[in-house]
Amino acid sequence: MMYGLIGERLGHSFSREIHGRLSSDPYELCELTPSQLPGFLRDRAFRGINVTIPYKQAVMPHLDELDESAVRSGAVNTIVNKDGRLCGYNTDYDGFVMLARYAGVDFRNADVVILGAGGAAKAVAAAARSMGASSVRNAVRTPREAGQLQIRDISAFSGCDILVNATPVGMYPDWQGRLLDLEAFPKLRGVLDCVYNPLRTSLVLDARARGIPAEGGLYMLVGQAVRARERFTGELFPETVAEAEFQRLLRLKRNIVLCGMPSCGKSTVGAELSRRTGRRFVDTDEIVALQAGMDIPEIFAREGEAGFRKRETAAIESIAPEQGLIVATGGGAVLSEVNCRLLRHNGLLCFLDRDPELLMPTADRPLSRSRAELMALYARRLPVYARAADLRISNNGPIEDTISQLIEYAA
Repeated sequence: MMYGLIGERLGHSFSREIHGRLSSDPYELCELTPSQLPGFLRDRAFRGINVTIPYKQAVMPHLDELDESAVRSGAVNTIVNKDGRLCGYNTDYDGFVMLARYAGVDFRNADVVILGAGGAAKAVAAAARSMGASSVRNAVRTPREAGQLQIRDISAFSGCDILVNATPVGMYPDWQGRLLDLEAFPKLRGVLDCVYNPLRTSLVLDARARGIPAEGGLYMLVGQAVRARERFTGELFPETVAEAEFQRLLRLKRNIVLCGMPSCGKSTVGAELSRRTGRRFVDTDEIVALQAGMDIPEIFAREGEAGFRKRETAAIESIAPEQGLIVATGGGAVLSEVNCRLLRHNGLLCFLDRDPELLMPTADRPLSRSRAELMALYARRLPVYARAADLRISNNGPIEDTISQLIEYAA
């Protein structure tokens, strides 16, 4: 192949998409077993490749030359074939520095703990030191080197300032996983996660819920890809390229989640936004009815509101790991913090706010069949919608006005 990515499992990767934007050169995803790796490198049938889990250190003995970035990081994520000589580089280092700056996490004089000790962790450690960290330690499940911490012994590092996840824990398809509870870390001033799918891991959501600056690994992924492409061809990109590609990819991958009162227009707006953007539209109420085999009034009649809410959470959980969707939620979906958390892994929560006099009671909505019920429901829920939403959109006028407010976040 000309250019590409090697690793053991690549189904989650965005790399081909990013490199396809940076260049018209073919870029392939090549899954290799550990036994296939030596032969692949020995054949040298490529111009340049990126390397991901679990081979960032395994490739090093097979290379002819290591750049300073690879030596400094102790791992390789980019290999360039220079007239038959394989030269190893580490652009994760650059990507992580870009991520830290974007997230506003200041490493100066910080006590940094990195979860994991593999190839990504080594690049993170080198980057953290270069940004002024006063100490950098690794916490792992099974310590194998002097100075490594046992991840189960949280008391040994609970006083750290910055926590970085450099393991695959929390990565799709195990997208709700986490290694530890942040309740035990009172001094944290920043949390970064190298995982980029989902856009926000459980660790990132935990940190943000506590008011701690936190960010997933999408910016790191884009930054290292730009630097890798520069290594492949020698062409230098302006600094603005990484930021622009990150923003484009973020808009493309995140779900636009519409929440708000019954009859506020979520389904109508969602369907039109889907038509304009080409994204798939899903309605969580329709998923609930489909999974239950009965309509929502019948669910309420048979199982009560508690039964419906349980089914609603199951429906939301079924679509939350997907990306690039337009999602219309039921009127009460965001009353549950569990539902909000599921939706936040990949979604931007948008409150469609319609004046109460424009809302319409209907017989098929069990909690808002009359005008009085609807007004009481609006009064109770308005503070919840406002608190849950990332974005508040007025939906009092023509649908074109509403779409124009949303389109910049979805296209």
